[in-house]
Amino acid sequence: MGSLEIGGQRLAYTEYGTGPRLTILLHGLLFNQRMHDALARALAERGHRVVTLDLLGHGDSDRPTDKWRYSMPAFGAQVIALLDELGADEAVLLGTSLGANVALEAAVRAPERVRGLVIEMPVLDHALIGCAIAFTPIMIALTAGEPVMRGVSRLTRLIPRRRLPWQADILLDWVRQHPAPSAAVFQGLFFDRIAPPREEREAIAAPALVIGHQFDIVHPFSDAGMLAEELPHGTLMQAHSLIELRVAPKRLTDEIGAFLDECWLPRAANVRARAS
Repeated sequence: MGSLEIGGQRLAYTEYGTGPRLTILLHGLLFNQRMHDALARALAERGHRVVTLDLLGHGDSDRPTDKWRYSMPAFGAQVIALLDELGADEAVLLGTSLGANVALEAAVRAPERVRGLVIEMPVLDHALIGCAIAFTPIMIALTAGEPVMRGVSRLTRLIPRRRLPWQADILLDWVRQHPAPSAAVFQGLFFDRIAPPREEREAIAAPALVIGHQFDIVHPFSDAGMLAEELPHGTLMQAHSLIELRVAPKRLTDEIGAFLDECWLPRAANVRARAS
């Protein structure tokens, strides 16, 4: 594990594998980098250098309660700062949900640093009602119900992390953390833009694999399809379910691995491969 400092705040990250082909994995909202641990190990075994990052307010990174510190553009800047810390000119960015939108922000902020994108479950135009339904009760619980949530947080922190399956641990992390910083994350994000606007997304030239699934009001498949059409070099892939990559990962991991290999081909060969 390593860490870097940006704006006086410490961010935690973990490295897997070695070599010049770098992939950054970005987690979902209020989850932590452990959600991509199995995928990181699988991609490292394929010859990639993989780094998982805890964005500010998540996991083992600092968790300030200042709402102004949290926004998608700020998270995108943290990804570019990580590349600087690692001494990497460019990387493939893979993000899930929140991490998907952060990857898009990094791509519009520093397009020359992004070799490719894997966008799993983006949250875009068609997710507005679903996000309001899903997240409003959580925001109320974290703010108005903070005393109760503090008690729940103390109780869940007593559960030994190493004795839990990693899938259960990342779910418990939602309530294990102190509620005040989590509430600040929610409020900061909702008072800023959720993703780059359409005209900025359409200018992203990097090859992109967009992964979506059906029957999810927060991550509607229509958002994934729309994004794949907007991106000049976007390809749409349908997952069988919300949890396929976490519980039955082989199919998607093979597709992601093949896409990463393609991203690191010499530029002319990459163009020919995508055309074929």
